[in-house]
Amino acid sequence: MLTLDLHPIFRNNRDIELALRQIVFQAKRTGEPVVQIIHGKGTGQLKGRVLAFLGQKHVRKLYDRVEIDTANTGRILVHFAPRP
Repeated sequence: MLTLDLHPIFRNNRDIELALRQIVFQAKRTGEPVVQIIHGKGTGQLKGRVLAFLGQKHVRKLYDRVEIDTANTGRILVHFAPRP
């Protein structure tokens, strides 16, 4: 499972989007089944930015589903279809 921890870059929108884009494309390219994105619990603003990024039409085509972890509300799991 690939993991992206957004804590070190949470203040920089451009770095956040770049990191999200890189990990989604890396997972798609390597056939990784799940990406864990750690946004933290905080106020929910960073979680909202992650979900907004993942909800973009061109990004949405790359993965199967998003799971908001109920056991740990500070992370999001992005699931990818197995490569043929």
